[in-house]
Amino acid sequence: MTERLMLLDTASLYFRAFYGVPDKVTAPDGSPINAARGLLDIIAKLITLYPPTHIVACWDDDWRPQWRVDLIPSYKTHRVVEVVEVGPDIEEVPDPLEAQLPLIREALGALGIPIVGVMAHEADDVIGTLATKSSIPVDIVTGDRDLFQLVDDARGVRVIYTARGMSNLEVVTDAVVVSKYGVLPSQYADFATMRGDASDGLPGVAGVGEKTAATLLQTHGDLSGIRAAAETGEGMSAGVRAKILAASAYLDVAPTVVEVARSLDIEPPLEGIRALDPSEQDVATALAEKWNLGGSMARAVAAVATIGD
Repeated sequence: MTERLMLLDTASLYFRAFYGVPDKVTAPDGSPINAARGLLDIIAKLITLYPPTHIVACWDDDWRPQWRVDLIPSYKTHRVVEVVEVGPDIEEVPDPLEAQLPLIREALGALGIPIVGVMAHEADDVIGTLATKSSIPVDIVTGDRDLFQLVDDARGVRVIYTARGMSNLEVVTDAVVVSKYGVLPSQYADFATMRGDASDGLPGVAGVGEKTAATLLQTHGDLSGIRAAAETGEGMSAGVRAKILAASAYLDVAPTVVEVARSLDIEPPLEGIRALDPSEQDVATALAEKWNLGGSMARAVAAVATIGD
């Protein structure tokens, strides 16, 4: 079996599970379990469709790092429900989902899937680092377009894009990024910087949308080339030049916010995922019985058992 590392954008997946699975099924004590059950089913499906030999659940140890906020104060501001003076701000997460996070972590542990997070960094940064350092092909599972910047056919790095639902997954390669946006994956971070993203509180360059951003990158290669051309007034209309120059302060800092980290002090896992031994199966079964995880845990355990077959 060809080795392949699967990196889960865990929060992206458990949010999808929470909103996609009805909340009428609960644990014996009445606790919500829809996100946990949904995530287990997602993992089972992913393993079946895109068999990995290694899996990492990448975690947001800090969903809104202060160093990004210092550069762009509006970064994810609309998701903040409580500002914390020391430590990460509190993100707007539905209480029934928040309550399931310890169970989700326990369920991942029962399957033998390591959880990796890094202080003061988002899961995106963990994914960026592990994908960059990996010596084997990588599948990044996410609903976040920002991670398209990591796609690299030459290194076998692709994105399994979940934004259209688990029944309509899309494998994103170099050709897909070019077809959708008119830029290479290596240009995607600059493209996203100029386009902006309201969901992340990134204003972008006023008056520059996707089409203009793509055209500028096709002509000038990268953001540095675009800014240099704007300074000299070459290779773009006077109107576009004025927009780029007016956004200078934003463009000085935004690339650092948009680009995912690639050199954190973590390494890809050496040990692959494997079938659970009898004692581990007992732990997984006991957890499923305690929390009424039903067939979801059984399907995930069975999927893990197929790895290497």
